Amino acid sequence: MPPGTAFRPLLRATQRANVMGTQVAFAAAVAGIGAYAWYRSTNTAASDKPVFSSFGFHTLRLDSTELINHNTKKLRFELPDATKPSGLSLTSALLTISLPKGRWLPVLRPYTPVNDINDPGYIELMVKLYPNGKQSTHLHSLQPGDTLTFAPIKEFSWTPNKHPHVALIAGGAGITPMYQLARGILHNPDDRTRVTLVWGVNTDEDIFLRDEFAALEKQYPGRFKAAYVVATPAAGSPHQKGFVTRQVLEGAGLAASEERNRDVKVLVCGPPAMEKALKGKGTGVLAQLGYRPDQVYSF
Repeated sequence: MPPGTAFRPLLRATQRANVMGTQVAFAAAVAGIGAYAWYRSTNTAASDKPVFSSFGFHTLRLDSTELINHNTKKLRFELPDATKPSGLSLTSALLTISLPKGRWLPVLRPYTPVNDINDPGYIELMVKLYPNGKQSTHLHSLQPGDTLTFAPIKEFSWTPNKHPHVALIAGGAGITPMYQLARGILHNPDDRTRVTLVWGVNTDEDIFLRDEFAALEKQYPGRFKAAYVVATPAAGSPHQKGFVTRQVLEGAGLAASEERNRDVKVLVCGPPAMEKALKGKGTGVLAQLGYRPDQVYSF
């Protein structure tokens, strides 16, 4: 079993806790406590290896925070060895474990680092603040010098050049694994995969990685293309209004009927309603466009 695989059902349970009721929340949290204690007690990773090169729990110190927009912060955490990278691979997330003030059960949520995984000495998270969000509220309250506990989670395993074209479809904060993967593909001189990104957001201000994607488009013309769709665009916005629909994806050149998209891999990460609209069996947007189930993966 790949490292972190056993935690995916737990993560999904905790993420659905508000919908499914307090019994699920309690069960998930108790399971988390047990798993956390067990792995903490058995973590014997060698100190000369990057901190997240194998599964285990590690507590990192917050170095700095930066407000990116009205509800998103960038948090930079120091790694134990300033000369070594995190040890994460494409695509990996980090499970965060906290015990916010006033709570007696831990909170577990996954986040994808947005800095280059080869950067030594630190990791950076982009954290969107959700109303009543247990973990996002706690993370936004952290100050430099505070600590947070992490464990690596291996997600989709990327193989360079396995697919000639990859389509990344994101909604809201689901952009972070897409950014990690797009940059990792494009910065690898041995990977020639083309990348198309479609990102659906609520407002223009929510496109908090606009400059980074613009830089990738400029640096890799013909290999990277980004398209944005905004539910409530500002007056004079250059972006199309609406949601991620069949028409939007076709406009971005992602119709499966096109010869160049015959072997495209589609990766999806976004709110449940968006994923349901895209992946519904038979009636989903991706099925309408001609994509097979084996071509689609959800983070």
